[in-house]
Amino acid sequence: MDMTGITVRLLATTAAAGLGLAAFMLSGETAPLAAGPQQGDNAAARCQALAALARPNLVIASAELVAAGPAPGPPGAPERLLPAHCKVRATINPRTGVGGREFGIGYELRLPLEWSGRFMFQGGGGLDGVIGPAVGTVANSTQPPALTRGFAVVSTDSGHSGSPIDSSFGVDQQARVDYAYNALAEVTREAKAMIATFYGAPPDYSYFIGCSNGGRQALMASQRLPLEYDGVVAGDPAMSFSRLGLGQVWNMQQLARIAPRDEQGRPIYSQAFSPGDLQLVRSAVLDQCDALDGLADGMINDWQGCGFSPASLMCSADSGEHCLSEEKVEVLETLMEGPRSSSGEYLYGPFTWDTGIASAAWRSIRMGSSETGEPNSGDATLGLGMFTLLQLTPPDPDWDPLAPYDVDELLRLIRYQGGIGDADSPFLSTFALDSKMIVYNGMSDQGMSTPHIVRWYEDMVAATGEPGREAVRFFGVPGMTHCGGGEATDQFEMLDAIVDWVEHDRAPDRIVATGSMFPGVSRPLCPYPQVARYTGGDPDSADSFTCSR
Repeated sequence: MDMTGITVRLLATTAAAGLGLAAFMLSGETAPLAAGPQQGDNAAARCQALAALARPNLVIASAELVAAGPAPGPPGAPERLLPAHCKVRATINPRTGVGGREFGIGYELRLPLEWSGRFMFQGGGGLDGVIGPAVGTVANSTQPPALTRGFAVVSTDSGHSGSPIDSSFGVDQQARVDYAYNALAEVTREAKAMIATFYGAPPDYSYFIGCSNGGRQALMASQRLPLEYDGVVAGDPAMSFSRLGLGQVWNMQQLARIAPRDEQGRPIYSQAFSPGDLQLVRSAVLDQCDALDGLADGMINDWQGCGFSPASLMCSADSGEHCLSEEKVEVLETLMEGPRSSSGEYLYGPFTWDTGIASAAWRSIRMGSSETGEPNSGDATLGLGMFTLLQLTPPDPDWDPLAPYDVDELLRLIRYQGGIGDADSPFLSTFALDSKMIVYNGMSDQGMSTPHIVRWYEDMVAATGEPGREAVRFFGVPGMTHCGGGEATDQFEMLDAIVDWVEHDRAPDRIVATGSMFPGVSRPLCPYPQVARYTGGDPDSADSFTCSR
């Protein structure tokens, strides 16, 4: 069927759960919906009707009824089944931008035929540029995706096409604005309008959930769209985005001080620290800080009490081969402290001492694996690209991270983009009236600083008052690297926790976590400033720990 060039495809090749989708389409019947006024309507016709919402600034590429079946995913990923649903692909504000490049805010919306009355915005990752399947994937969860649980779900490319590490869109002013926050507002509005049209009613509850850049977006939703979302989960958030980028290029300069050089004099970052160096640090951190919570179990819960210093590993006349040179100790200290302004203010950092210092994740983002002077670390690729093209104003693709520079001057050059893209405003007085938010971060996150997030949390409480303390909770995850992995119990159900808090007023006093690195072990994640402390009993059970200061 063609409606002014808009193709509406009806996919009915797979049986719906408990019902042949092709059969019920032919009979004109539909699965029951949560929204009563629409229950008698034909599902295919209602999905097709969404195409009529198209207008010059909203191009609807497709509206298709999708049968129940496997969720899209990479080869080898666990199979997840999706329910029958209406899927819409659309673009908001298509335009030709700088350099003749085509831009527009692309999004995908999936509407389950059996709806719970809930809506979820699925956050993106990296620099976006792609539309992830809007199935309601939740980081760190072992439960079915939100679409399977009856949520209508939307995702977006944030206003440009490319890859999650491609920052070339940053030369276009509007693309910067869309990525920073505008795509969230535009997609929220259009998605809610389509939900109301399809079901005959707006969502009862709206949630925003994401990790990494999706965590930044989640915080941004609470700060720039305080009336739109009842519940927000911000995982490992890239919140102070411009300062995070400054920190990444600053890391390159620090590592270059000790990295061997190739024939052209370029630093070989991957050789700045050996695997043995980092394992030495990991072991020393565990020796000093693991048992501070009452149990030596390979996880550092009491991160606030861990006063580790790498100076304790500095080589001396009688230290033997298991030590670090003075130069390596100095560089490691500066890396973990992060950059500071001329007045001594932390710009992004410090980072917590944890087991992840020896992980492949830490090595990948800080040092990479290249054995030449062509770096491939995350700092030298994603970090340098986004700093020079997306965060510096004006963009400067020729900016040299190894040349001498003044940090205060860089702060001046990034403040313009920081003003629209940094999701670190502490004032949440409107959001805190009726909404709830969970923020969490891996204590071994190789890119996101837990103390930096905690400073924002404390600033938020100071600016918003007691309503902010009641509405927002922060959880640190010992050992977890960025959005998962590491020597950690890195599997936990934040979607369940935020729904329970929003809809049943049960605040998360502890969230139980498990993980494949510690089979059969469970641990409580505790809201800041509390940490999990062993009180006796089965050392593998979360029940043997209390949350206390």
